[in-house]
Order: sequence, then structure tokens, then C-alpha cells
Amino acid sequence: MSKKISPHNASKNKMYLQAYVLIILGVVCSLAAWLIHPGVSEYPVGVMIFGFGMLIACIINPYRLVIASFLTTAIGIAVYLFFKHLIPGSEVFPEYIIAIGIGLIGIAFMARRGYVGKGALTPGIFVLGVGIVEYWLISGYAIGSLTPDRFITFMLSLWLPGIGLILLGLTYLLINLRKI
Repeated sequence: MSKKISPHNASKNKMYLQAYVLIILGVVCSLAAWLIHPGVSEYPVGVMIFGFGMLIACIINPYRLVIASFLTTAIGIAVYLFFKHLIPGSEVFPEYIIAIGIGLIGIAFMARRGYVGKGALTPGIFVLGVGIVEYWLISGYAIGSLTPDRFITFMLSLWLPGIGLILLGLTYLLINLRKI
């Protein structure tokens, strides 16, 4: 008797490989942050590298991290352009709107290919999270610090992708082990 195999079911090897790739990329970013100490004023690449790391992991298993990787990469490029002073401060809000739009277009293309399910809530939650962090950053100057000290420095440094990718990799590794 033949068995129907859903294209959504990625092999266990791909799921483990994706988790290991995330961990390895996280370790590489952490080592670079620890040993090289790139200045965030010269290289504000934290969010962008975090997004690219997730995009690399999506090549292995496109059913996981597609939404977060597209949005994080697009917003990371916008953050890089602003903090590198390639775009003036008066154009930051439209730049983020354009970045979110580009990320959503990428998600729509992946949805057409079947990698993202109908009615996915993750894009909305992600955009809401970005909006809340932006609100905290803007309001922090008026009513006291709503974000921790050195928050922006952490977000722009290689520590964000280092720690974030390791945590994502460990989370997916534990999820895969739990499914056995």
C-alpha cells in the first residue's frame, strides 16, 4: 500500500542540520564579537546578520524560520542604512515601512510556494514587536529609559546574531529531540 507523504514534512536530517547550522553560525558570530570587537558605529550589522543567518538556515529547511528571516533581514538592512548614516533621520519611518513591505512580499512569495500556511500570525506579531521596541526607544528619552542601558549597542553588535542564532538552534534541536 502506498503512503502519501506531505511536502511539509521535512526529513529529520534536514531539521537537525538546520539546528546545527544555526548553532554554528551563532558560535561564529559570538567568536567574531568577542575576538574582533567591531565598532557598532562603523559596522551596525547585528540585526542584518541575524536575518541573514536565519535565511541561510531556511535554505536547508524552508518550512521553518521563513517569516522571521525575511522580515528580520529586510528590517536589518534598514537599520544598517540608518545607523551607517546613509539615510537621514527624517526618512527612518518610511524606510522601516518599505523594509516591512519588502519582507511581507518575500513572505507572500514563499506562501505561494507552500512554505507558509494560510492565516499565519507570525508576520503580524513580528511587526507588532518591532513597533513596540521602536516605541520604547522613542519614548525612552521622554519618560525615562524603557529599554535597558546599551540596548541599541547590543542590537547593532555581533552579539545579537551570536546569542540569537545559538538560542534558535538550541530551541530547534530540543524540539527535534522531543519529537523522537
